[in-house]
Formats: sequence, structure tokens, C-alpha cells
Amino acid sequence: MHMADALVIPAVAGTMYLASSAAAGVSVHKVKLENDPGKIPAMGVMGAFVFAAQMINFTIPGTGSSGHLCGGLLLSAILGPYAGFLSMIGVLLTQCLFFADGGLLALGCNIWNMAFYGCFVGALLIWEPMMRGGASKKKILAASVLGSVLTLQMGAFSVVLETTLSGITELPFGAFVMAMQPIHLAIGLVEGLITAAVLCFIYDARPELLWGIGGEEKAEGRLTLGRTLVLLGGGAALIAGVLSLFASALPDGLEWAMERTAGTSELAGSGAVYEAAEGIQSTLSFLPDYAFKGSESAAGTTVSGLVGALIVGVLCFLIAAALRRRRRV
Repeated sequence: MHMADALVIPAVAGTMYLASSAAAGVSVHKVKLENDPGKIPAMGVMGAFVFAAQMINFTIPGTGSSGHLCGGLLLSAILGPYAGFLSMIGVLLTQCLFFADGGLLALGCNIWNMAFYGCFVGALLIWEPMMRGGASKKKILAASVLGSVLTLQMGAFSVVLETTLSGITELPFGAFVMAMQPIHLAIGLVEGLITAAVLCFIYDARPELLWGIGGEEKAEGRLTLGRTLVLLGGGAALIAGVLSLFASALPDGLEWAMERTAGTSELAGSGAVYEAAEGIQSTLSFLPDYAFKGSESAAGTTVSGLVGALIVGVLCFLIAAALRRRRRV
């Protein structure tokens, strides 16, 4: 659901940058107050895991479309909404700058649509209330599916609003919303099941990693904290380096909805702002579209997955470490 620059005008893009920046500012403040050293490695590992997981587009049967994990609820169920939101920014920023996935002008929109709802609506209004009396696998499944479906519907609707406010006449509100909402309902269901599977693994292995659950579950776990993080990190490497080769080539939910509404998944933006944003991305994106430039080699996907996961992991680790140092000063 990464929006391209051509889908928004500068005024809408700037407004969403301000909104996402405000949420990021609150998140930085909250994480500094928490001062939890345990989140430093967890942010790095889980940021890398979500980057890797987003590379796996899964087919939505009978539609000709595919979807991928957003990951906001998954991150927040482990890190809390504020650290989860900052980790999602690390994922989306890396995708945008180094892989040209999502427009630079539209980055504020993508952060809002793909991170804000999952991290704050999903975590604070669904996950935390459901886990307050104690966690169980059934509750984790219910919260994961409900949270993923609801927040992805909100993100999809925000895409429609942003294009409508931008005056994108090729995507009229009524037709576009009727294409966007149903396909993202299906994608949300799959994301919910994937999220539940990962969280249930953590619940068995090291329940103390889960945020907002009852205290009695935090005492026991089948694996040590270090081994759990190693397994999650290894899973991220496996997904990014190997399983990404088997991702669906079908258009994702946004591209599919655009094709059904406008007859194309690619619109063009014109003007100095669009050219500047494209120029910056062209300069920085050393693996555009997760591939070697000018090559269709499968090795480009593997390298992109591993390098991207490493960049996100290091970036999220450094963000967490920097915020903790500032708190201690």
C-alpha cells in the first residue's frame, strides 16, 4: 500500500508529513520516558523482521491481486505503540530512500496510512484492552485479526481520502473506495493470521517480550530472551534472503484498485517538487525495486532483502540506543 508521489499534491503531502512528524515527536518523548534497555535489541530485530516480511507478497485467491504485511500492530504488540511507530518509520524510510518503494513526497502519507493506525489504533484500542486481564493464544488470535483488519481498512480509506483531496480525477472517490476497501479486507485477514502466528510463537518462547499482557504470563518461557531474538533475527534473514524469491508477482492491493478504477497502476506527477523528490530517490536508491539496476537477476532480490533488513535493524537499534542515552544524561 505504498503510495507513489503522483497520488498526492504537495499541500496534502506536507500536511501528512506534519501529522506523521507530530506522532513521531510524541513517540520519541514516550520512549525516552520509558527508558527500557530491553527494547534496544528488540527494536533492531523486529524492525528487520518486519522489513523482511513486507517483501513477501501473498496472493489473494480469485482476485488477481496480492498483499503484504504492514506490521504496525505486530511491532507494537512487542515494543509498545511508541517504539513500534518509530521502528515502522525506520522500515518505511529505508524502503523509500534506498529501494524507491513508495514516493519521497508521499512518505508522510505512507507513514500515517501504514504505521499510525496499526501502532496506535491497533495497539492502544484493541491489543492492550484485550490483553489487560491476561493473554492467551485465542485472545492473541482475535486481537491480531481484528486489529489488522480494522487498521488496514483505515489505512486504505486514508489513501482514498488523500487522493481525493489531491484532486486525482483518474481515481474518483466512489469507484476508488469500492475497489480499495474489499481487497484490503482480504489482505487484513491474512495479515492478522500472520501476526497471530508470530505473536503466539513469542508467547510460547518468551512472553515477557509481549507488551501490555498480564503479569503472570511474563514469568515463564520455553526459550531464553537471547535465543528468542536470535531465532527472530534468523527468521528475518531467511525471509529476506530466500523466501522473498517466491513472493507473488501480482499487483498489490493499491495497484490492483488503481487498475480497476483508472485502468493503470502508474500515474504521472509533473512539477518541480515531483522532479526534486524523484531526483533524490534516484540518487539514493542503490537497489531500486529490490533489484540490481538494469538486471533481472534473482540475486538482486536476495541481496536487497538481506541488505535492507540489516539497514533497518541497525537504524532501529541506533534510534533506541540514542533515546536511552539522552534519557540518562
